[in-house]
Amino acid sequence: MKKLIAVLLTISLALGCAAALADTLTMGTNASFPPYEFYEDQKIVGIDAEIAQAIADKLGMQLEIADMEFKAIIPAVTEGKIDFGMAGMTVTEERLQSVNFSETYATGIQAIIVKEGSEIASVDDLYKEGAAWKIGVQDSTTGDIYCTDDFGEERVSKFPVGADAVEALKTGKVDCVIIDNEPAKAYVAANEGLKVLESQYAVEDYAIAVALNNTELLDKINGALKELIADGTVAAIIAKYIPAE
Repeated sequence: MKKLIAVLLTISLALGCAAALADTLTMGTNASFPPYEFYEDQKIVGIDAEIAQAIADKLGMQLEIADMEFKAIIPAVTEGKIDFGMAGMTVTEERLQSVNFSETYATGIQAIIVKEGSEIASVDDLYKEGAAWKIGVQDSTTGDIYCTDDFGEERVSKFPVGADAVEALKTGKVDCVIIDNEPAKAYVAANEGLKVLESQYAVEDYAIAVALNNTELLDKINGALKELIADGTVAAIIAKYIPAE
């Protein structure tokens, strides 16, 4: 009887551990992308972090956030190391070969940062015949993908995080930086002598990346996300970090 009780206790503990694990959602992000994800007092905060927390709350689950290089997020999703990726991530045909995406929850703009007095005055200048401006981007982002397609590898310098690309601009290693508009504004505010051009490089929609074989989680995320959009929660979170001008 004692052996039977011990076995039953072991099974019960194992099931309890499995349930605890199942009750946790792990989000992969790159926390150098304000206001979508960034550190504040050693904690990752921002638009994506708050929307992910709201989704987890809707699903009755705990949220854990793993910080990693942007280019590592999709591989981590496909390998099952994280449950989903959320990092101001745009849906592209290339990414759709590896992951599924949720409904769109925000719109982003690819902006151009230059030094004050730069000869680059608009996006059109980058396309001028004979132009050889060196463009800084964050590795594996859509800024990287689009620029490499438009201007070729030789004109694109890739950096692990946006801050490194901005530093390269300040030191003259690149002539401009193409990155999402909100981080662009934050970088310019923190660095004198830089500005964001009025003309936009690209407009895109952000979504959540989920493994191709995890349609159950995708459906749950989409269900929660639709409710959070409908009741104004998503709009309120975005407005908190990006006040209407």
